[in-house]
Amino acid sequence: MKVFKFGGASVKDAAGVRNVAHVLSHFPGEDLVIVVSAMGKTTNALEELLTAWVRGGKVEERIGVLERTHQEVLVEVAPGDAAAMEALRARFEQLRERCRRRPAGRSDMDYDQIVSFGEYWSTLIVGAHLNAVGVRTMLFDAGEAIRTDELFRAARVDWEVSQRQVEHRLRPLLREHPFRVVTQGFVGRTAEGLATTLGREGSDFSAAIFAYLLDAESVTIWKDVRGMFNADPNRFPDTRLLEHISYREAIELSYFGASVIHPRTLQPLQRKGIPLFIRSFSDLAAQGSTISEATDHDTLIPSYIVKPGQLLISIAPHDLSFVVEENLSGIFWLFARHGVRIDLMQNSAVAFSVVVDDSPRAHGLIEELRKVYQVRYNAGCELVTIRHFDEATLKRLTAGREVLIEQRSRVTARFVLK
Repeated sequence: MKVFKFGGASVKDAAGVRNVAHVLSHFPGEDLVIVVSAMGKTTNALEELLTAWVRGGKVEERIGVLERTHQEVLVEVAPGDAAAMEALRARFEQLRERCRRRPAGRSDMDYDQIVSFGEYWSTLIVGAHLNAVGVRTMLFDAGEAIRTDELFRAARVDWEVSQRQVEHRLRPLLREHPFRVVTQGFVGRTAEGLATTLGREGSDFSAAIFAYLLDAESVTIWKDVRGMFNADPNRFPDTRLLEHISYREAIELSYFGASVIHPRTLQPLQRKGIPLFIRSFSDLAAQGSTISEATDHDTLIPSYIVKPGQLLISIAPHDLSFVVEENLSGIFWLFARHGVRIDLMQNSAVAFSVVVDDSPRAHGLIEELRKVYQVRYNAGCELVTIRHFDEATLKRLTAGREVLIEQRSRVTARFVLK
């Protein structure tokens, strides 16, 4: 059994939904669990609807636009499917009913109750189309399997309960071969039945969760690119495809800011040695990228990660005393309280320097730090990371730039540049 994940770009319209069936036609004998994201910009539209609802504004027009858009796609890809149309109508009525109530006043909880609808609409449409073209498909509610805590917008999976629910509710459906199960990405459910979402790259994570719980053979994420590359092609003209890298290498690249798979997606796959393939839904002949346990390809191609719009912040006691553990514990607490992630840090006897994204949160943090410490910062910095570097590459990337901080390990070099 394999898990396939199709993101919003792959199901953004009727042509995209049809292409899902085209992709599946190349795997006629495979048992598949198909994880689907919300269509196109649906999540953004639901976030705007949420804002209007919380502020007491009118939302019916926004709901109507979303409903008509989804109905039009359904009619185009599954004409005459009255049952699917009624199921879609019922889901939109649930949203209307939710919006007739007052918000709970807990912003993250309100977010999950509204935004999670998008995935249910898209799976209804994809499932209806697959059945319409002769691919027998079952819909499965991801919330019936993925149990989470109540950390809304970034819910944590209860793996033990989720495993029991998969065995009780999903696995009995997987008796016919080949089976096709379509389910939602991004969403889960609390023990009390409240919808939750899984945070950044949540649909990829959902695919990994199902693969882990079902002991899948592999996970394939179908994207609008040929795979993972060693650099941003908009910035580096000679990018190269990373055909094979290890879980560890992918996690390292993600940590440093590369647009690769989120570590949360990789961790359950790594625990069971389930390979992850990244392939193009528009070019099925392309090789794509493989992430697995094998490490022998990790050092073959250097990777370049550039993060613009960075702040270099230097923090020092007013009396220029040493920066010791008591100072650092308080500083880290303030970073956590403001929700500011540190991308790089460097300590000296009398100063602690960090690099963070330039954001309103970061500037609020600076103002609070100044109540206790002497704080200086440089705006407009770039953080450049090179994995598996050589000296020629370092000289080329830093030529003509002011180097504010340089850090090196055996395999990684990092520079803060102006």
